[in-house]
Amino acid sequence: MINTLSLKEAQKAILLSQGIYSEHKLGNGKEATYKAIKAINYVQIDSISVVARAHHHSIWNRAENYDPMHIEQLLADKQIFEYWSHAASYLPMVDYRYSLPRKNGFAQGVEHWFKKDKKSMSFVLERIKDEGPLQAKDFKDSRKTKTGWWDWKPAKKALEQLFMEGELMVAKRQGFQKVYDLTERVLPANTDTRIPSEEEYFQHLIINYLNANAIGTPQQMTYLLKGLKTSVKARCLQMVEEGLLITVIVDKQSYFALPTVNELLKKKLSLNKVKILSPFDNLLIQRKRTKELFNYDYQIECYVPANKRKVGYFSLPLLWGRTFVGRMDVKMDRKLSILNILNLHIEIEKVDEFIIELKKALDKFLLFNNGTSINVVKITSNNQIFADRNVKNFTLILTA
Repeated sequence: MINTLSLKEAQKAILLSQGIYSEHKLGNGKEATYKAIKAINYVQIDSISVVARAHHHSIWNRAENYDPMHIEQLLADKQIFEYWSHAASYLPMVDYRYSLPRKNGFAQGVEHWFKKDKKSMSFVLERIKDEGPLQAKDFKDSRKTKTGWWDWKPAKKALEQLFMEGELMVAKRQGFQKVYDLTERVLPANTDTRIPSEEEYFQHLIINYLNANAIGTPQQMTYLLKGLKTSVKARCLQMVEEGLLITVIVDKQSYFALPTVNELLKKKLSLNKVKILSPFDNLLIQRKRTKELFNYDYQIECYVPANKRKVGYFSLPLLWGRTFVGRMDVKMDRKLSILNILNLHIEIEKVDEFIIELKKALDKFLLFNNGTSINVVKITSNNQIFADRNVKNFTLILTA
């Protein structure tokens, strides 16, 4: 069965699946945090700390009264674990067995970032067996020269290789640095460690993706997973025949969806709130998909040379209802507790209405970042009508 969804219906289904406006429905405390992670499959970990780190920021947008300590508590309770999704991520422990195909691939010779150094791997593994959990800093670097930031010492490479192969897990983080331990000492005793069949693995990827994203293509379902697109596409087509999936057309593009997508569309979606998102939020981490479905061409510019940046180093996407309406380059001054808006770039005409809703979102974002005041440095726009106006009034509203 082929269904047709309008672009607005597709956007609604995606936002409802992502839980971006449903924070009050998950309850409170660490259980709400767990539910948020489970609902979107994983949350990306990132080291940039211009404002609250990406994993905290993404969960905060979905779990009411989120506290960063919830992550540490869930790790200690072994309800989540750290591994690789499309990037370093926290994942629900109930999905542990589905990390095994990738781990086995690395163990059997698939190359990660660097070649195996079996001698170093054996050395660090024996030390952890004997001494307990260790960090990379617990191993000396005897090299005399380095060639760059990614030129890790042999022990660090060995630790990461053993982690990717599944011999080691991250027991916790200290000062954002990984603390490695033997998998057998981290994994809960009742964890399902059966290696899934190919059919089970592909079906897990498909259903989990669609539960979190409403609609998707095999390419999107296997984002940054090498060599799986063809097999996942074949399984999608089989699942359509079995009645487990349907095909939907959005803006002349074909997607797969769960049969429940039409029921999902009957739910209400807030169209008034503004959400200040992390650049690494699950909703828009696939930039091509975001452009196709939301007409939002987003690029994080921290990896772009300073003289080529259009908005700023760490611009946060701004979502208003189901529309991306701009981006905001920010930097938290933690010593002075000031949230500096280095450039608020607005991409719509309804500026006055948007500023009122943005102010509400900013007040919450300020509290989340433990700030006490906001400083607006610059406001820009592609809109000539706005560009010709005096922006001082908006600055006063935002900083009041």
